Formats: sequence, structure tokens, C-alpha cells
Amino acid sequence: MSILSIQSHVVYGHAGNSSAVFPLQRLGHEVWAVNTVEFSNHTGYGSWTGQWLPPQLTRELVSGLSERGVLGQAEAVLSGYMGDAETGSAVIDAVRQVKAANHAALYCCDPVMGDVGRGLYVKPGIPEIFKNEIVRRADIVTPNQFELEILTGVDTSVPGNARRAVEELHALGPKIALITSFAAQTNKEPCISMLASDGKEIFITTTPELPFPPGMAGSGDLTAALFLSRYLETRDIKRTLELTTGSIFAVMDATFKANSKELLTIAVQDELVSPSRSFAAVPF
Repeated sequence: MSILSIQSHVVYGHAGNSSAVFPLQRLGHEVWAVNTVEFSNHTGYGSWTGQWLPPQLTRELVSGLSERGVLGQAEAVLSGYMGDAETGSAVIDAVRQVKAANHAALYCCDPVMGDVGRGLYVKPGIPEIFKNEIVRRADIVTPNQFELEILTGVDTSVPGNARRAVEELHALGPKIALITSFAAQTNKEPCISMLASDGKEIFITTTPELPFPPGMAGSGDLTAALFLSRYLETRDIKRTLELTTGSIFAVMDATFKANSKELLTIAVQDELVSPSRSFAAVPF
């Protein structure tokens, strides 16, 4: 079975499809990559070349897949950075076509909009189409903490509000939610958490927080791809969260130790399959 991945692409480094495709392939999936932008490098460098690709190109490429009669082979659609709101409409059409061809196919939406410290970094109209149309069609949604607040309007820095925000996210439509970076309240060493919920239970994993300088990109794209793959494999959010956390921490730890500006996904690729360190998922 295959995964249709619609998101950005960089020639150099790892962001968008450049961060998601190889891990999905390493975990055994055929990947059909449709790029929404084509940049020389991710924008964290401060300068780049390339262009946003027209939404019509997404429609044409998916139409070509439909003409080949292969959309029914897709077990999931994964979407990330979209460029503009019209690309979001093209993604909705793609999801509709895949689900019509395979009713069991899942849609995993990474609602890329911004992050703590950077704020929103997408074009006008993107937050609205995510909240009002795209996320409502998703089976799995993977926002970071900042994007969770944008989607739900809930201030998660207030103690106890994280659970309410996750509940509000489920109310939009998705059955499965992953919060890819969450600053849990703690008096211990700096740490970062991830939350996974199926609407009945919420689990949390916590890892050391690595002090990366500003400008790192691609970790959210990698996390969403790993979570989707592991969920397709296990259908168990607790186990999925544990495997995802182990793999993403291994990549981030290797990247930090090498003082690299790009994720060292290829160098530690075995960690994608069998993470050497485990982080227990506990009820939140």
C-alpha cells in the first residue's frame, strides 16, 4: 500500500517531503510525493530561492494518479505546508478522491502554520481554511502547541487547559490527535513532551529538551510521518506515541550533538525502524 504525501520540498536538507518521504520509505511504504513549493533550502536560513507551486499542479498530478487507476492503493494521505489557501482546496479534493477509491484510507493533516517564538509564518487564509475545512476532514491531526492554540482558541499555558484544547480539537472532527511539541509544567530539567489522544484516552511522553538555536526545520514534518506510519502499523496510539518519540529523539539528539543545521535522518536511519531508546507513554 502507498501514501500520498502533499507538502513542501527543499533541494538541500530536510523539510516537508524532503523530511517525510525517506522515513516513510524506510518504514516500508511506497510514497507518492506531490510538492506544494520547491525551494533551494528551508526558510530557517533566512534566504532561499525557488517558488510556490501553483495549486493547479497539485490537482493535475492527482488527476494523473486517478487516470492510472492507482488511488485505491493509497492507505493514507499526508499533508503539510500548503503555500496558500487554494492549495488547501486542492488537498481537500485529493483526499476526497482517495477516500472514494479506498474507503479505509486515512487522512493525516499536519496543520503547518507557525510555532512558539516565530508566530504565524503562512499566507493569509491558511489558518482559516485549516480550521474551517481541512482539519474537519482529517482522521489524524498533528499540530504543535502553537497550532493547537490557533485551531482551538484555548490558551494551553494555563494549567489544565491542555486537555480542554485537545477535546476542542477532536470536536472539529479528527479521531486521533498528536500534539508534536508541548511544554509540560515541570520543576525538573528542561523537557519537551508530546501528547496523543484518541478521544477517550490521552497519553504523554517526555524527553530532554535540546537547546537548538533558532532556524531548525523539518522535525514536525518528520514527526507527523513517523506517527502516521506507526499508527497504520499498530492502530494503538500509546505504542505509536512511544515509537515515534524514540525515533524523533534519536534524530534530534544526533543532530544536536553534530551541531548540524539539518536533521541527520539518513545518518541514524536505523533509529527510524528500531529506536534504541524508549520513552514510556503515560496517561495525561
